[in-house]
Amino acid sequence: MDNRRCGMPRRVVMIPGARNLITDVPGLAVGQAEDTRVRTGVTVILPDAPAVAAVDVRGGGPGTRETDALAADTLVETVDAIVLAGGSVYGLAAADGVTAWLGARGRGFGLAPGAPPAPIAPAAILYDLGNGGEKGWGLDPPYRALGIAAAVAAGPDFVLGTAGAGAGAMAGSLKGGVGSASIVHLDWTVGALAAVNSFGSVVALGGRAFWAAPFEIGAEFGGVPPDPIHAAPDDWGLAKRGPAPRTSTTLAVVATDVRLTPAEARRVAVMAQDGLARAIRPVHTPFDGDVVFVLSTGRRRLAEPKAFSLTVLGALAADCVARAVARGVYEATAWPGTDVTTWRDLNP
Repeated sequence: MDNRRCGMPRRVVMIPGARNLITDVPGLAVGQAEDTRVRTGVTVILPDAPAVAAVDVRGGGPGTRETDALAADTLVETVDAIVLAGGSVYGLAAADGVTAWLGARGRGFGLAPGAPPAPIAPAAILYDLGNGGEKGWGLDPPYRALGIAAAVAAGPDFVLGTAGAGAGAMAGSLKGGVGSASIVHLDWTVGALAAVNSFGSVVALGGRAFWAAPFEIGAEFGGVPPDPIHAAPDDWGLAKRGPAPRTSTTLAVVATDVRLTPAEARRVAVMAQDGLARAIRPVHTPFDGDVVFVLSTGRRRLAEPKAFSLTVLGALAADCVARAVARGVYEATAWPGTDVTTWRDLNP
């Protein structure tokens, strides 16, 4: 297809945004909070105003809250926040804290006179309960408080690696973490954030090259040349060994300033899942709870013809997700006092 006939030039120079973070998308803030003793944390993505949202769930063991409300045929079209958390089922309580924080500030649906508003804060969790942290919390898991702390901390800049929802994560047998990336295309901005706790490996066999290396911009995750990359069908490299079901997950949020309907946002979420497939091998397994959210702040127009523009947007989203996954592992550091392997420990 001649891109010029679809209103797109043949060659367009694309660069990351100023921060190379999801917050390069205007109208977004990200907050994170961690409990180093427990080895867990929470990441909150906060739009300035209610944002159109969608979700795509591919993992075999997901843990989510309010994702059914994001279907294109439901009443809810916008959300007030997206919450990602460690802690498995306990981590869903992080959304309670974020919801309370939003409601106290008047965010959410006003349903009845004198009643508090009802914020919409869909959430997804990853499993980090087996990482050796102190999990004896009894009747007081830390996630509600972590959710509030993350919301309070929200801003344009945030830490990558062993932080937020990725504080307790493992990417295969390497330390996982939170990563982010962005791209500017014409007058659009697309960004992604990933909390990487995958069953599969993020690096190619026998070295340090990321599976996502072909999509790297500059040396944002080490600049290790991707050649030669090869994979035998039965060799998964640095994947987890002997995992139990529902113990791994990669969570991602894609954001754009392009105006999308809920159905269009859902298509971008479906395409963005390919970013996980480009960065993790294997992915979407019975052990993973992989979830991708999409947020649209609606500040830019989706150019005609819309089907082609949506295709470009989805492809950019997938690349950003792949880059975010690699950046999360590249920036990850070991928990203090442990010998957990990080990417930087691998032999060059």
